[in-house]
Amino acid sequence: MRMVDVRKEGYAAACAILRRDTLQDNPRVEAIVRAIITDVKQRGDEALLELSRKFDYADMTTLEVSQEEIDSAEAELSDDLKAAINLSAQNIRAFHERQRKTSWLEVEADKIVGQVVRPLARVGVYVPGGTAAYPSSVLMTVIPAKVAGVPEVILCTPVREGGKVPAMVLYAARIAGVSKIVTVGGAQAVAAFAFGTPTVPQVDKVVGPGNVYVNVAKKMLYGQVDIDMLAGPSEVCVVADGGANPKFAAMDLLTQAEHDTECAAYLITPSAEFAQATLTEIDKQLQILPRADILKEALEKNGGVIVTETLEQAYDLANICAPEHIALMVREPFAALGHIRNAGAILMGDYSPQTLGDYIAGPSHTLPTSGTARFSSPLHVDTFLKKQSFIYYTEKALGGVANALTTFARAEGFDAHAEAVVARQEAQK
Repeated sequence: MRMVDVRKEGYAAACAILRRDTLQDNPRVEAIVRAIITDVKQRGDEALLELSRKFDYADMTTLEVSQEEIDSAEAELSDDLKAAINLSAQNIRAFHERQRKTSWLEVEADKIVGQVVRPLARVGVYVPGGTAAYPSSVLMTVIPAKVAGVPEVILCTPVREGGKVPAMVLYAARIAGVSKIVTVGGAQAVAAFAFGTPTVPQVDKVVGPGNVYVNVAKKMLYGQVDIDMLAGPSEVCVVADGGANPKFAAMDLLTQAEHDTECAAYLITPSAEFAQATLTEIDKQLQILPRADILKEALEKNGGVIVTETLEQAYDLANICAPEHIALMVREPFAALGHIRNAGAILMGDYSPQTLGDYIAGPSHTLPTSGTARFSSPLHVDTFLKKQSFIYYTEKALGGVANALTTFARAEGFDAHAEAVVARQEAQK
């Protein structure tokens, strides 16, 4: 891991190792995705089957998972795993129920203004698959949509070896409220959501994490369909004082780095001794963790340790990083919370590992990455809502603002706007 001591190398050197651009243009990937989008738009299910056979399972003959297969998945799971999935679902639902918005109106003399809050009619959820299974991603995306009131949620996920969707994913989809499961992965799934095929209904919005091809497809198709965000590789920034536990910090850094070699992990602390103790603990863990090769590459490419002059400076650098996850391992985590402006999720105190946020605590783990936490939010209930304003004025109320309306409209050069008011005034005479 790269190491910078602000006291010796300066603030700019610390900022430099925090800069990441994982969402930059990639002409090669864009060309591949553009061809996939065109193919799916023109040939629909035929293209989806060909692409699924090419990338996922050579003998695939059907795209939709049967209800019988979904219902039978529960029997394949252990009681402990079902209990864990059920607890996660319960907590996610309870957390997001608090975010629900309602319509409102304000009535004054002779006029009414208000807002209608409506759920989207149909949402497409993408869940990665192939070499791994992610029932947690099903729960973290589908349940907020159902809490928002979305009546129809379509799930696309690639099959694993053998041509099947893992039973734990099917079980999570059933208890979360998925309407239909389609075995399509990658950019082709996003294209199917955007344009619709005989098997994949056209949706209003596509949500869920994915690889670079999925992200590029979402970026290209935005406007044809809405999207949640462009999510890059996982990130964590641990901010710790000298009193934190080095092993806890090491494990939280490794928690995100084990996802992928492109993931990023940063430790920011005013204590050089703590920084060194954490690095020593990381070295120990790399000797025993099964994904050590991935961890080593991720930490070498995208890891960093910054020793600051003060704890307040550590908070400032964390805000510049604007990571997906921040872990606050400090004596006063609730006081520190006020200093953190930019983060997807904030894990507070020694006993709030990122694992809680990934699985059980309740907030969605679909979070902004690549510094976009500066201006965006995690997936939440509002992700699945649209808001419509309405206006009702009586004849008398319009007359009271007619002069202001016509003056404003003519100042901007829109005479028809002004005349629309004048016509109503003249009709009163």
